[in-house]
Amino acid sequence: MGILYDDVVMIRQSEKEGEPSVITVNCPDKTGLGCDLCRLILFFGLSIVRVDVSTDGKWCYVVFWVIGKPNTRWGLLKNRLMGVCPSCSSASGMLFYRSELQPPKPPDVFLLKFCCRDRRGLLHDVTVVLCELELTIKRVKVSTTPDGRVMDLFFITDTREQMHTKRRQDDTHDYLQEVLGDSMISCDIEMVGPEITACSQGIPFLPPAITDDKLNSDIDERQRGSPPSSVTIDMDNSLSPSHTLVQIVCQDHKGLLYDLMRTLKDYNIQISYGRFTTKQTRKCELDLFIMQADGKKIVDPNKQDALRSRIRRDLVRPLRVSLASRGPDTELLVANPVELSGMGRPLVFHDITLALKMLNTGIFLAEIGRYMIGDREWEVYRLLLDESDGSSVPRHRIEEAVWKMLMGWE
Repeated sequence: MGILYDDVVMIRQSEKEGEPSVITVNCPDKTGLGCDLCRLILFFGLSIVRVDVSTDGKWCYVVFWVIGKPNTRWGLLKNRLMGVCPSCSSASGMLFYRSELQPPKPPDVFLLKFCCRDRRGLLHDVTVVLCELELTIKRVKVSTTPDGRVMDLFFITDTREQMHTKRRQDDTHDYLQEVLGDSMISCDIEMVGPEITACSQGIPFLPPAITDDKLNSDIDERQRGSPPSSVTIDMDNSLSPSHTLVQIVCQDHKGLLYDLMRTLKDYNIQISYGRFTTKQTRKCELDLFIMQADGKKIVDPNKQDALRSRIRRDLVRPLRVSLASRGPDTELLVANPVELSGMGRPLVFHDITLALKMLNTGIFLAEIGRYMIGDREWEVYRLLLDESDGSSVPRHRIEEAVWKMLMGWE
């Protein structure tokens, strides 16, 4: 029995504002599919309020209930979701994720270099354009000259894989010109080597708030004006002969399911059945029946403790935010873990620049790089804030605003 290609992903949009739309995915299974789907849903700015997933190890059926936005591009979302689903020919055998055995072809990297006159909120406006064009920012170098000009270097990849064409480059140039207007002085796009965005082994100075793996959530959240959150994780091997039941109760945040699915993907764990629901109190409940890549439940107490610890850390502290002094200036640092596949968390730079724009805080310098912190690769955002006009915002307000924007609590 086959399935039509267009029926792999079906979307039923809500008829009333505030009611969830329903996304149904029906395709061959692979370990990490849930992570790939949740990453795309997060990238399109949707909030997941409920999920049901079931699989027999070969075929997967997932239903997402999501809250969209008036400008959600549902047709494009469907195409992108279909793009991460395995082909139907793979249903004859389970596709387990193996980053070291099946490395995906790295996408071409392009350098978008443009110069324009500076203004508050400029970097966020440019970031919005790149997101709408489905251009992924891999690395950034932004600098401001004394005469009020900005030189921006964006190292990007193209989801549509068309940036090598003149038409795609012209469309990008025209869109930026439309948004920036007469303030844009020049704009050039060229292909560069993938080594430009590779992970750096040498770690620059980073404060303990970024590098420390220890959880100190109560202190962190009190400083950021958020109520302390708790994560309860229970594992039970008595209810299924071949699966471990994982039950999680935690506070909701933007990208919560992506953070959880990323952890399970990195651990090469398969979800056979799962249910996720959100409550009006911002609490989430998850029930997951999982197994290892060898098809067995997790019975080793050490493996259980390691997985439980990693899940708790990634749900309580999915990103790290810190404000530090850099001489007379203030530096904002944000870090998030990178998947073993090399994919980073969507919209982080977008949310950082939006929070700063809403605070009317300028950005003098900005950089994005990847570094090994402990045993994981991290994407680190460094922004030197512009306080030259004397209208500086208190540091705790900046840190709190950025944290809340990233967590979806704004």
